[in-house]
Amino acid sequence: MAINLTSVVTQFLTPEVIAQIASFLGIDRSLAQKAAGAAVPTMLAGIADLVETPSGAGQLSKLLSQQQGSPMDLLRGSGAEGLAQTGSTMLAGLFGNKIMDTMGQALGKFAGMGDSGGKSLLGMIGPLVLGALGQHQRDAGLDSNGLASLLRSQKDQIVSAIPPGLADQLGAAGLIDKAESGMRTAAAAGGRIAGASERATAGASQTAYAAANKAQWPYWLAALVVVAGLAWYAFDRSGSQTVAELPAPPRPATGTVGMAPADLTVDGVNLTNQVNSSISSLKSVLPTIADEAGAQAALPKINDAAAQLNDTAARAAKLSPEARSALVKLIVVAIPTINQMCDKVMATPAGTVAKPAIDNLRAKLDALAKA
Repeated sequence: MAINLTSVVTQFLTPEVIAQIASFLGIDRSLAQKAAGAAVPTMLAGIADLVETPSGAGQLSKLLSQQQGSPMDLLRGSGAEGLAQTGSTMLAGLFGNKIMDTMGQALGKFAGMGDSGGKSLLGMIGPLVLGALGQHQRDAGLDSNGLASLLRSQKDQIVSAIPPGLADQLGAAGLIDKAESGMRTAAAAGGRIAGASERATAGASQTAYAAANKAQWPYWLAALVVVAGLAWYAFDRSGSQTVAELPAPPRPATGTVGMAPADLTVDGVNLTNQVNSSISSLKSVLPTIADEAGAQAALPKINDAAAQLNDTAARAAKLSPEARSALVKLIVVAIPTINQMCDKVMATPAGTVAKPAIDNLRAKLDALAKA
C-alpha cells in the first residue's frame, strides 16, 4: 500500500500533543485539533515546494540529518515553549521569515487564533513534521533524493488535504500553486481553460513541425491560425467574464522557498564555504570537551571559528539583500545544533573555562542570523 505522508505525520498528533498545544496557545482542544490538522499539510506543501530545487532538497536533507530521536522525544525533551522556539528558528532557516509570517497569518486567521497564535503553532508543529519525515526516511531506507522524490510525487495529494478556507488564503499569497491545489474555484476554472489552450497548442505545434520537415512554410501559418482559433474558443466557452490574458508571470519568490543564489562570493571568498567550514569545525571540536583540559585544548579552534564567522559577517555587508537572506538561512539552520552542543559543554566542569569563548561564539552566530 502506498504511503501517505500527510497521514504519516498526522499520526503524531496524539491526544497528549494536542493537549500541550491547547495549553500552550490557551485554546480549547477541539480548536487545537483543527488548527494542528490544518498546519500539517500546509507545512508539508511548503516542504514539497522546497525540494523542487536541488538547493532546497539539500537544505531539507541537512536539516533532517540533524534530527535525533522520535518527534515525541522532541516535545517531551523541550516542552511546548522550547519546542516552539526551536521550531520557529528551524523553519525560518528552511523557508525564510517572510514565508513563515505569511503561513502563520493564514493559519491564525483560518483557526481564529490571530497572527501570533498561528506562528506559535507552526513553531510547535514544525519539529514534529520534520521529525516524522526524518523517521520515515530512516525506516524506509530512503536517501535524500528518494525522500525529495516522494514529496514531489505527493504534492497534489498534500495540497488537497489543506482545508478549503486555508487553501484560499495560501493560494492568494502564492504559497501553494493554484493550478495544482484544485481548491479554489476560480483557479480550477482557469486551469481548465489553460489546459484546453495548451492541448490545442501542443497539437498544432506537432502539425507545424511535420510541415516544417517538408519545407512548406505556409502550414506554419495555418497552424498558428488553428491555435488562435482554438484558444479563443476555449476562453469563449469558459463562461468567464475575463478576457484572454497574457501567459501568467513566474510565481513570486514566496512560491519557491529555499532557492538560494548560486554564488555568495565576496572579495574572492566564498561565504557559503566559509560558514560551512566554521560550522564543521565547531561540530568536530565541541563534542570533545568533557573537562577543563579538554576545554583549554578546544579554545583555539572555537575562537578561530568565531573569528571566521566575524569575517563572514563583515563581508556579508557587501552582498545583495537576496544573497544575505540565503546566508542567514545557512546560519539559522545550524544554530540549534551548535547551541545544543554548547549547552552540553556548559553543563560539564569545563563550562567555566569555555564560557567566554562560547558566549563570544553565540554572539557571532546571532549577529549573522540577523544580517
